[in-house]
Amino acid sequence: MRLTGKRSTRSRRTRSTRATGTAALSLAGLLLLTGLGPAQADTAAPDGVPTSVTTLTTGLTVPWGVAWLPDGSHALVTERDDFRVWKVAPDGAKTQVGTVPESQTTDGEGGLLGVAVDPDWATNHHVYFMHTAAEGNRIARMTYDGTSLGGYKVILRGIAKARYHNGGRLAFGPDGYLYATTGDAQNTALSQDRNSLNGKILRLTTSGAPAPGNPFGNHVYSLGHRNPQGLAFDRNGRLWSAEFGNTRFDELNLIKSGANYGWPTCEGSCSVAGMTNPKKTWATSEASPSGIAIADNVVYIAAQRGQRLWRVPIEGDTENVGAATAHYVGTYGRLRTVVKVPGREDQLWLTTTNADTPGGRPDGADRVLRVTLG
Repeated sequence: MRLTGKRSTRSRRTRSTRATGTAALSLAGLLLLTGLGPAQADTAAPDGVPTSVTTLTTGLTVPWGVAWLPDGSHALVTERDDFRVWKVAPDGAKTQVGTVPESQTTDGEGGLLGVAVDPDWATNHHVYFMHTAAEGNRIARMTYDGTSLGGYKVILRGIAKARYHNGGRLAFGPDGYLYATTGDAQNTALSQDRNSLNGKILRLTTSGAPAPGNPFGNHVYSLGHRNPQGLAFDRNGRLWSAEFGNTRFDELNLIKSGANYGWPTCEGSCSVAGMTNPKKTWATSEASPSGIAIADNVVYIAAQRGQRLWRVPIEGDTENVGAATAHYVGTYGRLRTVVKVPGREDQLWLTTTNADTPGGRPDGADRVLRVTLG
């Protein structure tokens, strides 16, 4: 596994204005000479820059998935290797609410992974989990009454498992359907097989059926993925995903129905016909991206090997992104999941994942951090 990373630098943008008329030009020159002109005023920091960090709760072991209840009362947090589910309040108070049955580890990246809360939780009390079981990876539904979990039911099987590359992220889209990331299960051919559930982003109903309008008439929404672990929707309802590369490039992708994101033919950008290039890439030493969140039109990416939080602004309502900047490099170790706090564009929750094998820390060494955005 990749263990170390290097620091990146932040780029700055400057703007210029044009004055008209002799008097205006003279005044502009005087202001610049005295240090009061527009060149100095335009150096203000961009919005949404991570500033302060507060430890919310401790004593966790590889907290993998985080999903807020729609009412914002608390979030559910999964632990990958112990299969436990916690409710964590905004003040950090945590209470175990159950475990996910039939879960198994792979002595690598498998176990209890993503969690997503039904948008209609107030009426149906449904919560969804992706986890590794005896025959492979599954998506299951449980009932959560606000105090405990029960009523385990598998809604999708047939996702191959492996020691590594299990994907695992779940998220509901603005269309009401459930999206899931799956890895190639260390079998690269699966990523290009439209009939395989692996190496894909899936789109399904809450009963586990393929969502209406899927491009190939099955569960597959996009293909050509290696090990995607990040999913988030922007203000225009577009889906973004972060993906682990192999040895060269990690990726941030804008996901479109039926698009092919290249693996294993391409890693990073390429010119092969039919392949969709990423919007941003990093050297694998700088990222190993897992969870992502989007707040105020900015993508935040939790990096494991890179041990940093990446900030990538979306340029307005275009499909382009601006310069990536790195924050907290090496300060909190390996970072797994980042989510936006409901109703707050200025707060994120961020989990560490230092109690896994690459992190080398003991059980209970992980925590949930609250990040304030300036």
